[in-house]
Amino acid sequence: MTPRGYDELLREFKYLKDVEKPRVNVEKQRAAELGDRSENAEYHAAKEKLRHIDKRLFYLNGMIQKAQIIDPAQLDHSRIHFGSTITIIDQMNDNEVTYTICGTLESEPEHGLISIHSPLARAMLGKCEGDDFNVTLPFGKKNYEVETITYLDIFSLKKNYRHEADFGFH
Repeated sequence: MTPRGYDELLREFKYLKDVEKPRVNVEKQRAAELGDRSENAEYHAAKEKLRHIDKRLFYLNGMIQKAQIIDPAQLDHSRIHFGSTITIIDQMNDNEVTYTICGTLESEPEHGLISIHSPLARAMLGKCEGDDFNVTLPFGKKNYEVETITYLDIFSLKKNYRHEADFGFH
């Protein structure tokens, strides 16, 4: 993943651990003070939120520990690799499409950010401008030509940059 993708993971982890989990713990304690826990919906909802937060923290911690950080800005983009932004031409109908190869957690295919592990990215890796390649996709075999290879910061491409309030715990 990119350094900024890694920073985003760390930010979410810290927010959940330092802000959200303590807030929900207080919610749970207040609900527990209301009495009978067996019929206390607020108490059970807070417990469920805490379970969700703990699962996410466990997942994020694993991702942070396994992360392989690559700064694509430092790489030579004469060949396609992690971080490259590629415009390809479908040789069947001359349609142009642009993709950026990124880490799994950073991918947003609907915005042209594809995982380095995707079949299309794997087929493009190592190619140069002007190279042809074939790839089998879910809708069939496709033939493409690499038109351009550049580098663009994927965070400038993302339309849904996440902030602390966007972690899904409102």
